[in-house]
Amino acid sequence: MLLLLLLLLAVIIPGGDSEDAVQGPTSYHVIQISTYANSTWAQNQGSGWLGDLQIHGWDSDSGTAIFLKPWSKGNFSNEEVTEVVDLLRVYLIGFTREVQDKAKEFQLEYPFVIQGTAGCELHPGKAISSFLRGALGGLDFVSLKNNLCVPAPEGGSKAQQFCALIIQYQGILDIIETLLSETCPRYLLGVLDAGKAELQRQVKPEAWLSSGPTPGPGRLLLVCHVSGFYPKPVWVMWMRGEQEQPSTQRGDILPHADGTWYFRVTLDVVAGEVSGLSCRVKHSSLGDQDIILYWGEKELGMGRNGPQAGGSGEGVGFDGREEWRGEEWRGEERAKDEGQEGEAKGGCEYIMSGNTQERIRDACASEAVYGGANVQVAGKARRTRERV
Repeated sequence: MLLLLLLLLAVIIPGGDSEDAVQGPTSYHVIQISTYANSTWAQNQGSGWLGDLQIHGWDSDSGTAIFLKPWSKGNFSNEEVTEVVDLLRVYLIGFTREVQDKAKEFQLEYPFVIQGTAGCELHPGKAISSFLRGALGGLDFVSLKNNLCVPAPEGGSKAQQFCALIIQYQGILDIIETLLSETCPRYLLGVLDAGKAELQRQVKPEAWLSSGPTPGPGRLLLVCHVSGFYPKPVWVMWMRGEQEQPSTQRGDILPHADGTWYFRVTLDVVAGEVSGLSCRVKHSSLGDQDIILYWGEKELGMGRNGPQAGGSGEGVGFDGREEWRGEEWRGEERAKDEGQEGEAKGGCEYIMSGNTQERIRDACASEAVYGGANVQVAGKARRTRERV
């Protein structure tokens, strides 16, 4: 465990100074997961993360680093990168051997898993906070605070025993503190500069409404989907007029393969009380032009499958009102097939705002958007209204 706390941080080598101001809290951290099946078999996994974005990996079979972005090396030279990879390879061999040698002393029973994470965070004004935590068997084990080893309550006597051991090595603790408070921030600034074109991009979200599984008799589950946005922070809320609906339920923010994000919020309401409800989306890419999708009684179509709701884009409702506020808004409304009055199913009742209509159409046609909503295109004929 001693090597985990020290050498895990050795990957963070000075990457050069940068005078660019850091906008908001930004962090870099490394993660190691070491699995021990018995006294002769172990596997190590490693990764490096810039906030929520993984930029480093580790191939345990070949013992080589994986740079997931063209700029993952930051300001490192090729020689420095080679040194880091060689160091990690030697470290993992030594770490595995030491843990297996100390297993009996610390009364570790196979199989077990050791986890560690360490890194730093830069705040406005270049204030620095750092962290280092170790876990054993999925439970907190130790952490490093103010250059001291702090045993976690969950770690019990083993954690206390470990801290009693490492406290004898003040020189090692000083090195760790230097790596956390000085080296890590320098690397972080370097990699932020190298990757700023991607990290500082703004991608506008797409948004649409659908109905979810019926919560109960006489009730509707309204679902607001927001997809394809970057960066991650987003605010989405069901509203009635200007009043936030406190019963709005939020899901997790989920990643797309292209690095953008998906988010959904739901609202369980009485079927007769949907009039005046809307979903509001705020995101940095939108500036002050929030997306507002309306869901009201005038957009309801009564079919065999119950009430079906329609939506709208920013300031656009299908009850005859049109107010264009954004630079570009595209809306697609539900249209029933000729001769299919009342037959249209619950489905892609949305007005979307964003860059990629086809992705939403494909998602709706698949009748499943992130597993939660019953989404189908209601009718074969569709009308598209655009203003650019």
